[in-house]
Amino acid sequence: MFETTLAGSLPKPSWLATPNVLWAPWTLTGRPLQEAKEDATALAIRRQEQAGIDIVSDGEQARQHFVHGFLAEVEGVDFDKKVRMGIRNNRYEADCPTVTAPLRRRRFVHEKEARVARASTARKLKFTLPGPMTLIDTLADGHYGDRVKMAFAFAELLNQEAKDLEKLGVDVIQFDEPAFNVYLAETVEWGVPALEKAAEGLKCATAVHICYGYGIEANIKWKGTLGESWRQYEQTFPALDRSRIQQVSLECRQSHVPPELMKLLKTKTVLVGAIDVASEKVETPEEVAATLKLATEFVDPERIQACTNCGMAPMTLGAAYAKLRALTQGAALARKTL
Repeated sequence: MFETTLAGSLPKPSWLATPNVLWAPWTLTGRPLQEAKEDATALAIRRQEQAGIDIVSDGEQARQHFVHGFLAEVEGVDFDKKVRMGIRNNRYEADCPTVTAPLRRRRFVHEKEARVARASTARKLKFTLPGPMTLIDTLADGHYGDRVKMAFAFAELLNQEAKDLEKLGVDVIQFDEPAFNVYLAETVEWGVPALEKAAEGLKCATAVHICYGYGIEANIKWKGTLGESWRQYEQTFPALDRSRIQQVSLECRQSHVPPELMKLLKTKTVLVGAIDVASEKVETPEEVAATLKLATEFVDPERIQACTNCGMAPMTLGAAYAKLRALTQGAALARKTL
């Protein structure tokens, strides 16, 4: 009950990348960069273990961005042909690569960091991949001419990657789908089926992470437009509950998500976001425990994991790992009271 985990990313050390920003430039190049990525991956896992996290991740230390880290080894994506476009339904603009040809993996994309991560811990290991809908929302389409067709093409590549990760001993494969909180009708219509295609045939645990984004200015401003009750999950959770995905990771701490919406996940393991990633202020164990105990009013305690709201890549190292320690202490406190 109340196993602890995190949504995925963690801050990178300054000897690897520029700290406290998304799209952080690498500090090194060539072989020294590869060695630093591997060292940072092992170190991130060790720090999670020291914080008491039960289900650890590679912290996405070897990736500059959770989407583009995967795209870097996908044939058919032209990074030199970028288009300035609105993403997440025009929440903000980005220079996006263009799909110019049929999509194909050049290789097992995340093999190196997955091997390092698996060799670095005996604990359960989670590995994160971008979901199909979020992938296509971060790209210009110069080939398929159909968003759904392109999403399912990516779902096939993600499925190949996920199966390779499973063979390396990954225990949980999580697909990150922040786009599910933006394109609500499309999520139900084809987003969840594309997600199921990405997870097809996997024997390890499967999860989907749906949040309201990193604690960056554009996301904070967007949240300010959503009013006092954020009910996006209300439209998508029933479809996810009918799906074959086993776990759903959601945002709870310091958000306006009505907690009763968790009742819509009747059959899933619910990863309750009990850590705010939009603030450097470290939660107390009591605050974490209160969030988890509130969740038990709507979800059986045996189906709850304690998690972070989202990735922590832009945060300071000190705050991020202090928050993970608070997460484990709060989960222990909640476990004791129940």
